[in-house]
Amino acid sequence: MMDIFEKQWDVIVIGAGLGGGICGRALAEAGLSVLYLERGPDTPRHARNNLDCELEDPKARERIGAWPVQVEAHVNGVTTTSWGMQGVGAGGTSAFYAAALERPERHDFEDIEGMPHPTGGWPVGYDAFAPWYDRAQKIMHINGSPDPLGPPVTGLATPRALAPRDAALGEALTEVGLHPYRAHLGIRQLEGCLECIGHKCPRPCKMDGRSAGVEPAIATGRAALLDTAIVLGLAGTGRRVSGVRLLHAETEKVVTARTYVMAAGGLGSPRLLLASASDAWPNGCANSTGLVGRGLMFHLTERIAIWPPRKTFAPGAKGPAKAFSLRDFYRSGTDRMGLFQSLGLPASYGNIVYALRQQYEVSRLARFGAGKALLRIPAFAAARVLGDARVFAGILEDLPREENRVRYDPARPDAIIYDYTMSSELLERRQRYRRLIKKGLGRIRSIYLNHAPELNITHPCGTLRFSEDPAKGVLDPSCRAHDLDNLYVVDASFMPTSTGVNPGLTIVANALRVADIIATQFGQRK
Repeated sequence: MMDIFEKQWDVIVIGAGLGGGICGRALAEAGLSVLYLERGPDTPRHARNNLDCELEDPKARERIGAWPVQVEAHVNGVTTTSWGMQGVGAGGTSAFYAAALERPERHDFEDIEGMPHPTGGWPVGYDAFAPWYDRAQKIMHINGSPDPLGPPVTGLATPRALAPRDAALGEALTEVGLHPYRAHLGIRQLEGCLECIGHKCPRPCKMDGRSAGVEPAIATGRAALLDTAIVLGLAGTGRRVSGVRLLHAETEKVVTARTYVMAAGGLGSPRLLLASASDAWPNGCANSTGLVGRGLMFHLTERIAIWPPRKTFAPGAKGPAKAFSLRDFYRSGTDRMGLFQSLGLPASYGNIVYALRQQYEVSRLARFGAGKALLRIPAFAAARVLGDARVFAGILEDLPREENRVRYDPARPDAIIYDYTMSSELLERRQRYRRLIKKGLGRIRSIYLNHAPELNITHPCGTLRFSEDPAKGVLDPSCRAHDLDNLYVVDASFMPTSTGVNPGLTIVANALRVADIIATQFGQRK
């Protein structure tokens, strides 16, 4: 380990999740030396657990890849503490994700006719991102079918054949005038593929920050992973970061590089920059404008059970669980809505309990504790009622508000703390979205599974947004901090709006784009 601490690396990547893993791989493949700093342990590849657990011991949680400190959320004026949905270890949260890798649309980036962009547009437009989406598609081994309503995509791998039940459901969706297509998934479908929706993959089959990023990077011989490294903050003066302060093996140490990449996630990256306050950076690193942590966005999720036509299929045959996506509800007039997609989860007892626990943890009831055990009763009843139903989710785009933000408490340096209030505009648009979905499903039997607005807490973004104007964003169009010459960000923090799709593919595409910028600059220095 002494070699790691004595060496000056070309690039240090803080966080080995989706953005950090992919960026580090691209840099290592470009010939640069890369050190990943990751809080969690490098757990065995054979692990298959999910993030939802009742463990409370921090070390035990870290061993399964779960964030070891409770998250304090102030949502709509209600304060709750829960274990959150952040992962640690190689792959980070992406080790547990559903591998949905869909492309945003042009209106997500810029003005289009009849639909102005609410922020004036991203500083890098759709056409500039398009080749990076193409490259991301190859690296992530994306399979699926062409989307009749979305951006044209070629070169998708062929997905596995549908089970008769899902094929019948797809036909029913088409018959009512909708346009289902096979969801775009970053799953290689190796022989015996388990799909691994919502839990770790025991093989390099599901493409996440570990399998598509960290492992290929280390295989180059130019990258290393320092696990169980608790980053305390960045050190430096003026316009340069000079090192990363961290705790490893209960000893405080410093590692150094020429360039630093922040990739600790939409909640973690701003927390670490705020934790880096010093005489040189009194408001925190890269925070001369006070924008670090502000503009926090999630998505709202609308979960709905949909039944396939009765007696039109032979039961028992198996196929991929996450089958369809639809863009029929992606926008409505000038309303920014979002993707409608199968969750990849049957309406089984275990999955219903899991969903109810997530809602419980961010509700007022969580403070009383005892009610959690009673969730088994409604879950059992719901599983009996739903039976053959498939669970879909509608993603509703979130928009930035300055008062929604990540905060940092020096007295609790490990705690993730955020404030979030749902705007009246968001809530009104949500009601229109729900009506749009039910109308579109027509005669197909369906029922909403959530009544109250539900934040998708696995999609935090926007807290270090990029902008050409230093007064409006933390990062410049290359995702380098406006205040600093050698600090970049490659997680979902950079996004100025949340778009109408899962952020995964955009994180990968941007990580590749930023890696190319950094590698080019290193080439110019030689």
